[in-house]
Amino acid sequence: MSKAAVALTRRVDSRILLLRGKKVILDSDLAELYGVEVKHLNQQIKRNWKRFPEDFLFRISAKELEILRSQIVTSSLGHGGRRYLPNAFTEHGAIMAATVLNSERAIQMSIFVVRAFVRMREALTANQQIVAKLVELEHRLQNHDGRIQELVHAIRELILPPAPIRRKIGFEMPHASGKVNGKIIALHSRR
Repeated sequence: MSKAAVALTRRVDSRILLLRGKKVILDSDLAELYGVEVKHLNQQIKRNWKRFPEDFLFRISAKELEILRSQIVTSSLGHGGRRYLPNAFTEHGAIMAATVLNSERAIQMSIFVVRAFVRMREALTANQQIVAKLVELEHRLQNHDGRIQELVHAIRELILPPAPIRRKIGFEMPHASGKVNGKIIALHSRR
């Protein structure tokens, strides 16, 4: 792939966002990539609205726009910015937009857009697989940690010297039964 194509691919990748659990590209970014004005893109969308069901295109809410503004720098609505909430195109919507624009640049750029969406899907799948492996590894380690702790405790018990047997110091008088420390002793009397 040429350097220009790599640079263009990175530029497209950076404009794909995650909204409502879907990977989308905003109408302003798509219009720039396709070489048309946002107004022209949105006019074509309105004229061909039957080609854009909700899984192809949706209008973002004011709250979503505020979240996006805090993440990326965009113009404010009150100071010469957009008057309407932007449209968000899914992968299929971006392709459909290229068909309704019917310009050579839009058709060429749609290929880069599709490839960018595919790369993001592959990266997301790879990340999910990595997360699943990490969860499995963490579970194994937790089980092993418990077993290792039990083993260390058992080894420590084996290493400890046995408690010494303590004998009482001194003399103990025999009881009337003739036992000292549980042993029977013979009592001799001196006469």
